Amino acid sequence: MKIRELRELSVEELRQKELELKDQLFKLRFQKSLGQLDNPMKIRNIRKDLARIKTLLKESQKKGTE
Repeated sequence: MKIRELRELSVEELRQKELELKDQLFKLRFQKSLGQLDNPMKIRNIRKDLARIKTLLKESQKKGTE
């Protein structure tokens, strides 16, 4: 997911997306441990998307407190 797309989302939508990605990441790690993971790059991409979302949430939190 692009950062441009994420910036258009509200804080609540970002939090919801964060929960979804955490769940996906858990499932992919579980599949990896069982040896059933088809594309290991999925884990990397989800981790990066999760980091982007967390960064945007932190930015919005700082803007609200200043």
